This record gives sequence, C-alpha cells and structure tokens, in this order.
Amino acid sequence: MKNWKWISLSLASTALLAACGNGGSTADSSAEASSEKSSELTVSTFAIGEDVIRSDVFAPFEEENGITIIAEVGNSSERFTKFQNNPNNTIDVIELSQANAASGVSEDLFEPLDETKVPNIANLIDSAKELTEDGSGPAYTVNSIGIIYDEAAAGMTIDEWSDLWDPALAGKISIPDITTTFGPAMVYVASDFKGTDITTDDGAAAFEALTELKPNIVKTYTKSSDLANMFQSGEIVAAVVGDFAYPIISGSNPSVQYVVPESGTYANFNTLNVNKNSKNKELAYAYINWKLSKELQEVTAVSLNEAPTNKEVVLDEATAANKTYGAVSERAKAIDFTFVNANYEAWIAEWNKTLNQ
Repeated sequence: MKNWKWISLSLASTALLAACGNGGSTADSSAEASSEKSSELTVSTFAIGEDVIRSDVFAPFEEENGITIIAEVGNSSERFTKFQNNPNNTIDVIELSQANAASGVSEDLFEPLDETKVPNIANLIDSAKELTEDGSGPAYTVNSIGIIYDEAAAGMTIDEWSDLWDPALAGKISIPDITTTFGPAMVYVASDFKGTDITTDDGAAAFEALTELKPNIVKTYTKSSDLANMFQSGEIVAAVVGDFAYPIISGSNPSVQYVVPESGTYANFNTLNVNKNSKNKELAYAYINWKLSKELQEVTAVSLNEAPTNKEVVLDEATAANKTYGAVSERAKAIDFTFVNANYEAWIAEWNKTLNQ
C-alpha cells in the first residue's frame, strides 16, 4: 500500500514508537500469551459478517490457543457507549471506529499499549502505526465511504456526491445516521457540497445542505446490512455506505455498483484496544497480534472486504476493488475526530431535528 503518510490522524501523539520484532501467525501470537491465561476471551466487534468473523478470525485463534471467544456484536457507537457506561464490563478487546477510539483514549478506558507484546505493529503502514503513538490500540483495517446504487432503478448515472441532491432521487436514497461510523463523514460531505470548510462554521453549512437533501432521504440507517433489504424491496435506489458493506449488499443485489467519487472520500480506521480492566491482557495482546498478521489480513481482505494495514499484504486488482487501497487511498481524506467529538452532541441534536422529525 502506498501514499498513506499524508493522511493526518486526529489522535494526539504522546509517545514514540517502541522498537518491535517481527510476528506472523497465530503460533507467534500464542507464544506471547501467558501460560496462566483464561480459557475465554471476550471480544466486542462489529456486527457485519458475523459468521465470517467466527470462521475466519475467531476459529483459528481459538484452535491455536485452546480457548473460546465470547463475542459482543453491534455497531461501534452502541458498543462503545455500553462499554463506557459500565466500568465492570467483562470485555477484553474492543474493536472500534476511530472516533470512538479517540473518546476512549481521552477518557483513559484502555490499557496503555505494550508494543513488545504485539510484534506485528512493526509491519503496519505508517498511518496505522500513528494510532499507537498515544499508547492506544493499532488499526487493523481502513475503510472509507462511497455511493452504492442501482443505475437502472435510479434512471441516472451517479458518480459524484452532488448527484445525491438531484431532485430526480426524491424519496429514493438512504444515508448513514449521525451515530454510525460514517455519520460524521456524511456531515463533512454535506459541508463540501456547500463549498465550506467545516472547521470554520462548526457544521452550520453542512446542516443547511442536509436540509436540502432531506426530500431525497427515505431513511437514515444504523446498520449497513439493512441496506440489502432496502435495495431488494425497491425502497431505495442509492445509498451512502462504507466500502466494507459492499459485498453483503451486492451479494443479494447484483445490479448495484459501488462508486468512490473522483472528488474524494473520507477515511476511517478501525482499531483494537485492550480494556484497562481486562483480566486477560496477555491473551488480548495475542489476539491483537493475530488481527494484525499478514496471514489473517490476506484472508479478511477477501472474506470481509477489509483493506489491510499490514504493509506486507499486497492485493491483486480484483481483491483491491471496492477497498480503501491504491488509487482510492490516494484521494481519501482524514476526518479530524478531535473537532468532531467537540461538536458531536450538538450535531446529534441538529441531525435529529433536521432529519428524524
């Protein structure tokens, strides 16, 4: 993967990267784990592709380490809020979008990362490594938003964000809710539509644009997997969605196509963090090392449509399609999550007033 250095990440850097050795397979991971480790590991993860996560990610680690993984699933915001509000939760590892990870770091909810126990960090692309510089967890994948649509049903070509505001799409599109991973990115897109730098007006122009977009919106969704049924029923002809959801939607709706506008997209990293209160920290570190391995990321690039963060993974053209990789990564812009989090509560209130009434 190339040209990632320019993406500026919002999490503050407070520590230099420690020197790391190389790591690889689950065997390497298990070697790091304590001989007194628990027989169970609780992982909070994303709901999309649950069966594939169980077979391709969890099962090999369980077999290699002789343990059982207990999964908590849901979208990032829901799971983080639950985690945040329960200091006695039993989560060992939590997988989060970048915005929620930033909040967790600022609230001191995570174990400061011991990079010596996660040797595969040494093999990450530079921008994914940067997320570890404040002592929090590394990024195991990067994704971005695009437009998925059925051209025949839409009766038009959609290849730019501005097309979503076309009156011909009245009552025909869906966008991510503000509380989802890419909700803030949608606010950025709306601000761009108005030609305004979002940091100059705290999103005021964006919400003017969203008010103008409202007649075209059937629903703001919280689970991207719901879009498959919405396309199938004819409820929508287009949606704004993260690239990771494309295989699930297209699997039941082969007529849809995924487009990343030439004007650019917005990127998000999904991170791995260890609960500060985990009683299974050694096993948690081993799991994180497995998630960052070349071996696993080559598999999940295909089965879960996850763009790799391990720089040793090289994707062929077919596998790279519909991912934040190569040419798409070059036009992916960063979201300032420090800025987003400072405005988030106000945005949620304005979003609900604008779109959910």
